[in-house]
Amino acid sequence: MTKQEKVQEIQDLTSEITSVKNLYLTDIAGLDAIQTTALRRACFNANIRLSVVKNTLLAKAMEASEKDFGELKSVLKGNTSLMISETGNAPAKLIKDFRKKSDKPLIKGAYIEETIYIGDDQIDYLESIKSKEELIGDIISILQSPAKNLILALESGKSNLSGILKTLSER
Repeated sequence: MTKQEKVQEIQDLTSEITSVKNLYLTDIAGLDAIQTTALRRACFNANIRLSVVKNTLLAKAMEASEKDFGELKSVLKGNTSLMISETGNAPAKLIKDFRKKSDKPLIKGAYIEETIYIGDDQIDYLESIKSKEELIGDIISILQSPAKNLILALESGKSNLSGILKTLSER
């Protein structure tokens, strides 16, 4: 790779990591060709971009970015793959599901909505993070719950109230 190609690659990586909210650094070394193809296909189907990067170029891109990646630079050792997605928990769910057949990929670190997670032991927590759409759905259901309960109480009270009135009128 020539110096000009490296500079271009750093610029491309910088613009890519600057524009995303969710970024996973993973290790997929040791997967054979069939497993790698299956992982790439699963990423494509889950709307996750998977790319293998050079650690030195990614470190320089992180430094050039206006975002604070903190300790993520310290995990840039060995093979590194980027997983980029719109939702913070999608890569963790995909990795956990993929591990049913293989012991890889391993999570080195993650950058989710300006929060940094280091280590593969964070996978359960990363998987449980709710997306914006899931949170909005939860809030709407919480807000609708009292109204639904009130309507149900009024509807069930209608039959009770009419029964009471009928009994009282007969006496």
